[in-house]
Amino acid sequence: MADYDAFCYNFLLKTPPKPMLNKALANEVRHEGSLTKKLLDRIPMEKGEWAPHAKSMSLARLSNHTADLFKWIPVILATDSIDLVTQRYARGTATTHSELLAQYETNWNKAIEALEDTNAEQLDGMWKLTKDDYVLYNIPRKVAVRSLALSHQYHHRGQLTVYLRLLDIPVPALYGPSADEIE
Repeated sequence: MADYDAFCYNFLLKTPPKPMLNKALANEVRHEGSLTKKLLDRIPMEKGEWAPHAKSMSLARLSNHTADLFKWIPVILATDSIDLVTQRYARGTATTHSELLAQYETNWNKAIEALEDTNAEQLDGMWKLTKDDYVLYNIPRKVAVRSLALSHQYHHRGQLTVYLRLLDIPVPALYGPSADEIE
């Protein structure tokens, strides 16, 4: 019995290896990115000026914004902070469907590459987003990646599905079948 107790004691004292969060995030970007691409494939950029409400973004602006959000991942991983006053965010300017998809593919692939090339220590490091002297965020990089890039994209992807529905364009299946793909 003493050997078993010693085994349990030693097993519990050993610190398990840190999970490879960067690989998990890269895999999430691969998977969720494929769903975003599936949605962007359906965007009718010829209706780009359309918006469901005066306070809503136009279809083109929302599509460009959604296609750009993975662009934040390499920036977050390569910097300690961003000041939105001195480092202006360059919005996507795609006006055609092929430009939108090319813009998205570039950002998607760079995000995966940046995550593959990072490590737990870097992800644990702090990252700050400011607007002049006002601090918007001062959070670990892994939280910034999750919040500013991933969750932010999923939010706008949801908005785009509503835009498609209102434009009577079939909504693709994202998490199970959509009403447009059920026979």
